[in-house]
Amino acid sequence: MSGELAAPRAMFNPGSGRRRAGNALFRGVIIALGLLAILPFFVVIYHIIVKGAAAISWAFLTQLPKPVGETGGGMVNSIVGTLLLILLSVVLSVPFGVMTGVFISENKRTRLSSATRLLINVLQSVPSIVVGIVMYTWIVVPVRSFSALAGGIALALMMLPIVVKSTEEVLNLVPAGLKEGALALGVPYHTTILRMILPASLGGILSGVMLAVARVAGETAPLLFTAFGNPYLNANILKPVDAIPLMIYNYAKSPYASWLQMAWGASLVLIIIIFLMNIAVRSRRDTI
Repeated sequence: MSGELAAPRAMFNPGSGRRRAGNALFRGVIIALGLLAILPFFVVIYHIIVKGAAAISWAFLTQLPKPVGETGGGMVNSIVGTLLLILLSVVLSVPFGVMTGVFISENKRTRLSSATRLLINVLQSVPSIVVGIVMYTWIVVPVRSFSALAGGIALALMMLPIVVKSTEEVLNLVPAGLKEGALALGVPYHTTILRMILPASLGGILSGVMLAVARVAGETAPLLFTAFGNPYLNANILKPVDAIPLMIYNYAKSPYASWLQMAWGASLVLIIIIFLMNIAVRSRRDTI
């Protein structure tokens, strides 16, 4: 009987009301701080949309830039150059970065993996302009020409640490029993990694790659020393190419109102490209 009366008394304990109030207050503070953290993002996006939407048109996306003093013109050369640079950086960084992440994940306690992890951390902290200067010294100066290839290598070096770290973290989440079961059945080690471990973590690896692409898509400093810019449409990786960040940089510092408007439009286009790539990869990850 005493046990039956104890439960209702606990339900009406005055301390429980204070706990619920404190819990609700803490939850409200967390939600408010979260909204406050993302507020600058929406402010920036709103400002870019308001300033850049007026410049977006079919001609703006499909025409080449006009000479100084002429109205109109577009940024098709910058769009093609940006996509070319991203493609080069992905091709150069993703295979090597994924394999490096697999090595670190599979050999956690070796000295080589510890040294590799340290070097990856150091590479991630190197300023982008330093990467551009190094690529200028190693590639541009010897061949005496700016090129999309030099820009792609510079961006690939900046992508590499993100790809390696994301691959390592995702592979650490794969259940150990998956690999142990495959090896116990006599599956070769390389087949286990390529056919079971990597496919099981493909969604996370793709997310890391997209994070790396978003990281380098807006970089300007390394491209100033490597890709350099080009007012004409060019798909030759051995020649200079333009990029959307370079266009934004060059047009934003100009004294012409039309060029400033185009810089805002180019900023909006860059954000839309990154947004669409993230949606495509997220959709792909959800279907895996």
